[in-house]
Amino acid sequence: MDTMTKQYIETVKVSDIPWHRLTTTYGRATDFPTELDVLWNMESMETVDAAGEALAQNIEHQSTLWHATPFAMIFLLRIFKKAQEESAHNEVAQYLAEQLVELFVVIAECIRDGLMLEHADPLPNFEDMLNEEYLWSEEYDEDEDVLRYEEEDVFPDDLFFSFYYYSLQVLLLAIPLLDTSDEGEAKLLGIISANRSV
Repeated sequence: MDTMTKQYIETVKVSDIPWHRLTTTYGRATDFPTELDVLWNMESMETVDAAGEALAQNIEHQSTLWHATPFAMIFLLRIFKKAQEESAHNEVAQYLAEQLVELFVVIAECIRDGLMLEHADPLPNFEDMLNEEYLWSEEYDEDEDVLRYEEEDVFPDDLFFSFYYYSLQVLLLAIPLLDTSDEGEAKLLGIISANRSV
């Protein structure tokens, strides 16, 4: 992984991302900052479950990753690291860490499947996905979004492959955090490692 990508993943803030202009399975990622904040705070199983489920449903659907996915993955990785650190004395953190491993496995499997298909090169930089030409309208209009999805080139090939490529770059940074004695984490490590040469 190049230094610029690693630095971007490690330093970008939630507030730097125009979530309301990024697509998800069911619309836009407008609520992602709130849901990520709920996960970061780890206050109760119920709130973590609800926020985690909303995020999971909106970053992956039927092996498809979305524009918001790689950006959400950055913050989910940070939350995973925090949950691991707190899991010894916080059962919500322990539960969240386990749930995130399951989600990361799903994302890693999508990436693996995506890499098997013919694909374009990714955009040169992670943040290139936030170039104005790729962002959706400032104001959300469901009808306009539906029409845009009907366009032939709704996501240019290099942008679409970047959803997968940069999600993988985030997962590569999870490798040092994974415990091979844990079945779920070992499975995740195996999938990520098999794709690391991309």
